Amino acid sequence: MDGTADPLDPLDPSGPLDPSDPSGRGRLIEVGSWASVAVFAATAVPAALGSEPFDDAAVTVTLVSFFAAMVVWLWALAAAAVRTAQGDDLAVGTLFLLEGPVPRRIRWSLYGALGVCIAVAVVTAAANPFGVLVPMLPIGWIGLWGARHQTFPPRRDVGAR
Repeated sequence: MDGTADPLDPLDPSGPLDPSDPSGRGRLIEVGSWASVAVFAATAVPAALGSEPFDDAAVTVTLVSFFAAMVVWLWALAAAAVRTAQGDDLAVGTLFLLEGPVPRRIRWSLYGALGVCIAVAVVTAAANPFGVLVPMLPIGWIGLWGARHQTFPPRRDVGAR
């Protein structure tokens, strides 16, 4: 230990996983997650409250969100496959549950968007049953952040067992 900071140490505040990191790693993923939840809430809540002009919009946003979720999930899984091919040892827990060295702000933000989305889906489910599909999108954003920005240990050689 020579007193210099290890750039890969998740507990080192000057390391790349610092929550106040000005580089904004994954910021677009975070914004995309909250934006998708905001659009869902902006159409689903008025439709559930009986505003007929929002009925078609709510169903459209719901179905578009679900199909966008499939794209985001495929993107996350493809990014995870690339990371595995590059020698990273990925696990579902670190990929979709954001276990390990993840900035607290990122974890709270992405899971906050998921929580709000679930709450909106539950409250508006009677008016728009398709709304229960929408939380797949914030889960996909979580997986994409994990696949793109999470730190994984190197993969062990499977032939050495």
